[in-house]
Amino acid sequence: MSLPTDPAALWSALTPGPDGLVAAVVQHVDTGEVLMLGHMNAEALARTLASGRVTFWSRSRQQLWEKGETSGHTLELRGLYVDCDADALLVRAAPRGPTCHTGAPSCFFRPVGEPPAPRPSAVFEQLFAEICERKAGRGMTNRDGKSYVRDLLAAGVPKIAAKLDEEAGELAEALAEDDRGHIAREAADLLFHALVGLAHRDVPLADVAAELARRMGRSGLDEKAARVPARAGEPDDRAPSG
Repeated sequence: MSLPTDPAALWSALTPGPDGLVAAVVQHVDTGEVLMLGHMNAEALARTLASGRVTFWSRSRQQLWEKGETSGHTLELRGLYVDCDADALLVRAAPRGPTCHTGAPSCFFRPVGEPPAPRPSAVFEQLFAEICERKAGRGMTNRDGKSYVRDLLAAGVPKIAAKLDEEAGELAEALAEDDRGHIAREAADLLFHALVGLAHRDVPLADVAAELARRMGRSGLDEKAARVPARAGEPDDRAPSG
């Protein structure tokens, strides 16, 4: 059941605590990573809906606090959900830079015990999102204000293609060895540069996932044979010779 988008009507549907606040859990809209926990009152919720930038009520300062108002690391609102008890909000947002004041992407970076291995899909989604942030001129740089990703993107396809050739060769050499760590590092280099290439051409990661999903459940040989013919002027290795 959907809830009203009018701020006053939405707030009246919530059940704030004795302090007049509801908890607001912020989640990365692309990766699903939990970024931070804040609190909202009626005014903070109204400001968030009106501006599209996540705004909280600061319990320590007793005032409204737009995330990133001084650092520039804002949270752009992309979705809002109310929990079953109506006393907490799930805020789906696109972060502009690190969310935590320590510079970490998320405030939740201290594991209790041995953390589980991250899901590969979540890692790729987060990495691609960060590459797109660099393309947009945002995000972390080195102490000289430079970014390797931005340099690659600025150099264009020739540089990116050269790096892909280089990294593919290094992965091929690593596969000849019996060192899983080396293979993983070289594979990571190749995949990273492939993601940069996708970002350069504005091809979303979802398009690649959809293409892989389309190919599942069928023979790779059959799938390749069924592909559309090459574009005019391009070689077609399926065309008969002679």
